[in-house]
Amino acid sequence: MVPKNCFLTKGVGVHKDRLASFELALREAQIEKYNLVTVSSILPPNCKLVAREEGIKQLPAGEIVHCVLARNDTNEPHRLVSAAVGTAVPVNENNYGYISEHHTFGEDESTAGEYAEDLAATMLATTLGIEFDADCAWHEREQVYKTSGHIIDTTHYCQTAYGDKDGKWTTVIAAMVFVE
Repeated sequence: MVPKNCFLTKGVGVHKDRLASFELALREAQIEKYNLVTVSSILPPNCKLVAREEGIKQLPAGEIVHCVLARNDTNEPHRLVSAAVGTAVPVNENNYGYISEHHTFGEDESTAGEYAEDLAATMLATTLGIEFDADCAWHEREQVYKTSGHIIDTTHYCQTAYGDKDGKWTTVIAAMVFVE
């Protein structure tokens, strides 16, 4: 079974119980009604990114759904948490791409998101044999990757939140969800 479509989603939840906080984040992301199975980092060949609403229409409640899920939580007041997924799509859509997940503390949306995007792009670049300087900044490597003629697109999707001021659990998620 190779997914033909996928969609990005994210959410945040706050509750006194850690599990309930996660559930609320899933609800905000609109994926709480599925049995989620996390998978690793491969974007299948010819898998098209669709709008969340379009992907959800194709999934009945209770379905076992595969996803790449980034998740983080805290019960420390005012602590910044983030969860991000990054993607890298090859020019030749018959080849596979990469999805990365990144979960961290203290990074804003841009920093965490770009890190996840960089991870996915670097994984794809190494499999395609693209030569690059690993010590260069992401924006420099991004240009090398895209001008190589092998990587058509990279992107990221990130959710951040500050820990609840009263110490309730705060959970953030970001996911690439596959539709069979």
